[in-house]
Amino acid sequence: MTTKPTAKKFRIRRPEPQPDPTPMAEAAPVAAPESTTDTATQLPAMQGQATGGTDIDAIRREGLTGRQLRMARRVAQKHGMAPTSDFDAIRLLRKAGIDPFQRSTVLELVTPDGRTGGGTTAPGASLGATPGMPGMPAPRVQLPQTVAEPGQTLPSTEFASPADRHLSEIMKIQRDLGRRRRRRTVLMMARLAIFVLLPTIMVGYYFYNVATPMYATSSEFVIQKAEATSVAGGLGGMFQGTSMATQQDSITVQSYLASRAAMLRLDQDHGFKSVFSDPTIDPIQRLPEEASNEAAFAVYQDRVKISYDPTEGILKMDVIAPTPAASQQFSEALIGYAEEQVDQLTQRLREDQMSGARDSYEAAEASRGEALASWLQLQEDVQQIDPVGETAAKTQQISALETERQRLTLSLQDRLNVRRPNEAQVNALQAQIDNIENLIADLRDKMTISTDTGTSQAARNTELRLAEENYTFKTMLAQQALTQMETARIEANRQVRYLSMGVEPVAPDEATYPKAFQNTLLAFLIFAGIYLMISITASVLREQVTN
Repeated sequence: MTTKPTAKKFRIRRPEPQPDPTPMAEAAPVAAPESTTDTATQLPAMQGQATGGTDIDAIRREGLTGRQLRMARRVAQKHGMAPTSDFDAIRLLRKAGIDPFQRSTVLELVTPDGRTGGGTTAPGASLGATPGMPGMPAPRVQLPQTVAEPGQTLPSTEFASPADRHLSEIMKIQRDLGRRRRRRTVLMMARLAIFVLLPTIMVGYYFYNVATPMYATSSEFVIQKAEATSVAGGLGGMFQGTSMATQQDSITVQSYLASRAAMLRLDQDHGFKSVFSDPTIDPIQRLPEEASNEAAFAVYQDRVKISYDPTEGILKMDVIAPTPAASQQFSEALIGYAEEQVDQLTQRLREDQMSGARDSYEAAEASRGEALASWLQLQEDVQQIDPVGETAAKTQQISALETERQRLTLSLQDRLNVRRPNEAQVNALQAQIDNIENLIADLRDKMTISTDTGTSQAARNTELRLAEENYTFKTMLAQQALTQMETARIEANRQVRYLSMGVEPVAPDEATYPKAFQNTLLAFLIFAGIYLMISITASVLREQVTN
């Protein structure tokens, strides 16, 4: 890496002047800056050239690394120097009172007062402060750390400077921080592997290799009524044939198919428990032998899924079983149960209607019998069977007598028209006419006037007519009751609710469940979420306890 390390400095003030240099700073060779105008501090050029070779040899024996040498050359070039080598760059920088490594990794230890973070002034820190000029700031000087050569095994006779010790401690702290960071990363990865990856792998192994394949059969159906449209009137007729007309029936069927009654009937007819207790099914999905109805019902709820769409009135059912044949068989059986159940919803109503119609018919028959008996008793009392015939016979008699009277009257008139009528013939004809009139009057009286011996013919006819009409009316009521009873019997025996299949249950040829990839991904997300929640909770609790 040849990239120049950089770091930002914020509000770094110029160091305060140090009038009294330390003994170590007095012992170190220092050269005044080039910009200094004090000629008393400048050394002769010849003396610098004489001591240059000795300084370079001393720097070479310090065992500096290649990175430190390159850094020193860059710092020298930055300050406008022209070194002949890396060691010459270090010599020139030290001669100018500049630390060639002040922009290294110890940059964060720089403080506004010119001291390091540890509070120790590096050797040569006060070098370059011109005596008698307290306003001039002393440049901060830090010597490079001495690194032992790889082949050197003997102890060195040189003592480490405080700056070197600080650098060593800083590097030690950095290595410790890196080691801790790596250890935390390893521990975090281990926890993730134990609490997230390992359970996910186990779940995936189960779904891919252990789980028994299950087959789902889907079906859709709607409920329809067999009632005529004219039966429902008013607002009820507006909803006839819509989903709202059968919404209550659909919800009832959905509840029945998801109930224990449907499960028990399915187990009784097709062996639901035995199918899911097969030893070939994996232990997690298998129903234990001699399982209770509650355990079987829990499996039934997982394997039979029913939904209802109220907007369209469609019932959807998915039946899951270990084999395609069992899945289709269970689906068809449940559809049959649902149709029977929805038809039984009105069975009690129809039976009540049938019972009411039967009672009405029996009452009408009894009333008709009473009317017939009353009519017969009245006929016996008046000694007359047909009042119409009796009245017609008397009317005919009266008509015949009136005809005879008219004939005799004409004959009498003929006798009286002669000059000398025969008195005996005239009297005889007159007597016959009087007798006929008396007979007609007597017949009329019998038909209209009541006597002490009995009622009149008109009264008897009226009573018989009322009895006959009552019997006729009771007979008509009995006929209507009989018709209603027959209609109720037909309604009670026929089916009034049907399930119209939109999607027939067809056995699948491939397994529908388990969905290994989706289930494994879902398990990973669940485990990761649980781990994240526990980690956050533990961190918050740890922080609270620490505070």
